[in-house]
Amino acid sequence: MRDAGIDQVFDDLQQDQGHQHRQIESAERRHHAAQRAQQRALDEAFVQARAGYRPSLGASISESYAESDLPKKFGGSVETKSTSLTLSASQTLFSGGRIAANVSAAEAQILAGREGLRAAEAAVLQQVISAYADVRRDQEAVAIQQENVTVLKNQFDEAKAKFEVGQLTRTDTAQAQAQYAQAKGALTTAKAQLEISRAAYAAVVGRAPASLAAEPTLPGLPASVEEAFDLADKNAPAIRQAVLTERASRAKVDAAKAANHPSVAATASYGPSNSALSRQDIYSNQFVAGVTVSQPLFTGGLNESLIRQAREQNTADRIDIEKQRRGAVQQVSQAWSNILSARANVATDEEAVSAARVAAEGAREEYRVGRRITLDVLQAEKQVRDAELALVQARHDGYLAEAQLLAAVGRLEARNLLDSPKLYDAQAAFKKVRSAGATPLDGLAGAFDSLGRPHTKPIGVTSPSSENASGVVRTGPGLDAPPVR
Repeated sequence: MRDAGIDQVFDDLQQDQGHQHRQIESAERRHHAAQRAQQRALDEAFVQARAGYRPSLGASISESYAESDLPKKFGGSVETKSTSLTLSASQTLFSGGRIAANVSAAEAQILAGREGLRAAEAAVLQQVISAYADVRRDQEAVAIQQENVTVLKNQFDEAKAKFEVGQLTRTDTAQAQAQYAQAKGALTTAKAQLEISRAAYAAVVGRAPASLAAEPTLPGLPASVEEAFDLADKNAPAIRQAVLTERASRAKVDAAKAANHPSVAATASYGPSNSALSRQDIYSNQFVAGVTVSQPLFTGGLNESLIRQAREQNTADRIDIEKQRRGAVQQVSQAWSNILSARANVATDEEAVSAARVAAEGAREEYRVGRRITLDVLQAEKQVRDAELALVQARHDGYLAEAQLLAAVGRLEARNLLDSPKLYDAQAAFKKVRSAGATPLDGLAGAFDSLGRPHTKPIGVTSPSSENASGVVRTGPGLDAPPVR
């Protein structure tokens, strides 16, 4: 059975797809359980904010007993028992826009949290891809070193045989023996590195790797560096999260300002009561209704302090947007450069491997007819192995650079890499709770309250989909297209 390494992330390799999907879903649950729980907790902020639009109902019951000792001329001892039940209701009619601002802040926070989940998903996928590519590289390295040991052992055995019949000197034999010993040491090192990579793979994927197929092509690579910059500015999770976080803190500024606005609330209560005075029962029913208008006049500086605090937090969030955009530019530039460098290295290393193999074969043939010495053959074999190892490393580095670029532009997602993935749906989880406690008047109450909401003007902030809105100077390699695997 083919192993579930990178196969569990991509559907390109067609075998064992059900197992692959179960593995990636298991990895998603294992790595994202805490983030998803935090996101579900964040979803509740929306319900809590909208609860301000809804009526509040309550009930209370009281029972009391009193005994008074009076002079006999006033009746002597008097016992009083009373029982009352009260039903109360209150409804905020207008909050000066405070509730509407809090709802907007909650919505933006939820969307920002989802971008955080996207970033966490991309990080997990990068770990899986890196672990898979590392094992593939080290398996190939072990195979190359094993072949090198076999070749050099044969060379050493041949040198010893020729030394025994006087065709080679002790120096020739010692050179072959030294190369053979070094090759065995290199094989031991390669095997140790493979075990390290296998352990890292098992930690990420959840099972030890077996025989891994070649890495599948990563879909969605930008066609040019400018396209990569534009995609990152529109779709990078870190940028989108920063923009939405700023939007939430700006709404909180509005909520802080709205605390100085008047508010209107309606209240009503109804309750029967029963009082027993000197064995005489008195029954009564009471209904009270009213409307209360409240206007803060002086809060000891509290409201003004809350406004300043909210503004400073919004300023920090605004600065973070620029920071994330510059970071995205750096990540795209670095990944793009790494892709182009790896592509060039693959081309030159393939040429080097081909030439080195021809040279090594020629050196062996000339050695057999006495036109080459032992050292020539050993050097030729070393050039072959060095070129092969360099080619393996270049392919490995290029693949990881492609994954890095996809993560930088926001395209390293399971939904882009799998056919019909069964992954966590944050939006579906939100829909389960968003209508909790809802009433038919929520929309009307929200629209009315929004009329009085303050609106803090955004300063230098654009939507997540704006193109290069930050004005960051973007630099990168001038080639038009990344290498295509």
